[in-house]
Amino acid sequence: MDIRGRVGLNIKAVREARGWSQEELADRAELHRTYVSGVERGIRNPTVTVLERLANALGVKIGKFTDS
Repeated sequence: MDIRGRVGLNIKAVREARGWSQEELADRAELHRTYVSGVERGIRNPTVTVLERLANALGVKIGKFTDS
């Protein structure tokens, strides 16, 4: 699995652990829901700025997204 896929799965896992929908995460990170969906599916290549917004919204460090 490439890095985009791993990051996407980790973001999805953290989001689901909080019981949030993609829409809720998108709202908290000030992103569009379809963009969050693309990141979670590993088809988007988010910038570090977007990863920071997602990490802040989820209350985790960006490094959490690259854990195996």
